[in-house]
Amino acid sequence: MEINGRLRVCATHLCNQRGTPIQLRGMSTHGTQWYAHCLSNGVFDALAYDWNATVLRVSTYARQGGYESNPEKFTQLASKLVGMANARGMYVIVDWHTINPGDPNEDVGKARKFFSTISKKFQNKPNVLYEITNEPHHVKWSTIKKYAESVIPVIRRYSPGSVVLVGTPDWSTLGESAVSAHGPGNEREVVDDQLHMSNIMYTFHFYAARHRERYLATLDRASSRIPVFVSEWGTQSWQGYGNDFSMSQKYVDLMAGKKISWVNWSIADGDHDGDIFKQGVCRGRTFSGTDVLKPAGVWVRERIRG
Repeated sequence: MEINGRLRVCATHLCNQRGTPIQLRGMSTHGTQWYAHCLSNGVFDALAYDWNATVLRVSTYARQGGYESNPEKFTQLASKLVGMANARGMYVIVDWHTINPGDPNEDVGKARKFFSTISKKFQNKPNVLYEITNEPHHVKWSTIKKYAESVIPVIRRYSPGSVVLVGTPDWSTLGESAVSAHGPGNEREVVDDQLHMSNIMYTFHFYAARHRERYLATLDRASSRIPVFVSEWGTQSWQGYGNDFSMSQKYVDLMAGKKISWVNWSIADGDHDGDIFKQGVCRGRTFSGTDVLKPAGVWVRERIRG
């Protein structure tokens, strides 16, 4: 963070304080209502100093036992985790993790309150980015855009220069998940109707075992037209099983070549293939190296270290 300073969007890239395009690589937390035990100082030390991660995504679920069950608790927890990332020199994405319902406007009041509190607390921190909705679905881009136009001004009141990540249609696939197997990409809906604000990026999510060449081509096309941040991806399917490292490498190569920043899912020790730690590891005291990692963790750690 000391080298790159406050980030901004320049043309289709994420750039450092000197206007040079950069690529951030790091990890996302899982739901903090389930895996808070994996978010210790020891784990953060491993990510920052062993993995050399430059970004951490803190995912606060809007529902599913998250924020709505105890707004004060989960706001304080998100703040604590942002502070822990700050202390280790990492950039950090504050993710409002919407899944169901698919229309983020249904929780817009909660989102505005959450981001108002967080952005006020960290208004002087140059390393905080904001992801205002995780994976909207079954709604048009115009609906997501309406939500963004309501939430972003709340953040910009306190953090006017912050980079904001905006979810895209159909599970943040830029509309690709709604396209038939033989149809063309559908990113034009976003490309042709962008938000009229500065420092905006659009998210793309993929799970390599199921999102294959057609999705890869969409990411390639769209990232040449608009600023794209891959704020969640996995080597497996979206259900969490079946690593495909060959397809994952195609994505990693594309993102490296085009300096597309990315965050892998997720910091957890459950039974999914995409949980980076072996089951039970987070209850221990050792987190560096590869012995504590599942195959996906070993593979992703190597790509983050670069």
